[in-house]
Amino acid sequence: MRRGFSLLEVMISLSLLGFLAYMASTSFLNLAPKYRLQKAVWEINSHLNFLRYKALFEGVKTRMKFYSTGYAMEIYDEMEKKWKLEEKHFLEGVRLRSNNNPCFHPRGTVSGLASIFIFNSWGRYKITLALSGRVKIAKLN
Repeated sequence: MRRGFSLLEVMISLSLLGFLAYMASTSFLNLAPKYRLQKAVWEINSHLNFLRYKALFEGVKTRMKFYSTGYAMEIYDEMEKKWKLEEKHFLEGVRLRSNNNPCFHPRGTVSGLASIFIFNSWGRYKITLALSGRVKIAKLN
């Protein structure tokens, strides 16, 4: 009576297992741009709302300044009459384009209405800011 597997059976099983692992890893790697894009949209949306509420509750002007690879959150210093950097964020795997840098006022309104485009190889999103400060997200084809 023979026990165990032959060398040929083991090699065939390992090669099939390796091929399946390769196929699974490439499909997961192809999803990375999708999740980076969704993360960037969520992050910008939440920080826009954060700046709006910070302006309302603390009574200071705030703004978000956009760059091609990220954005900065700034607060206006009334004493020095200039914008001061609060935080700067880099977004990996996506690009940004904006027509304006929105400024939130203590009344809750926004000046510098903005359309922000976030894109990569997976797709494109557009975030628009209304005069009332409302943030709207739309997926573009």
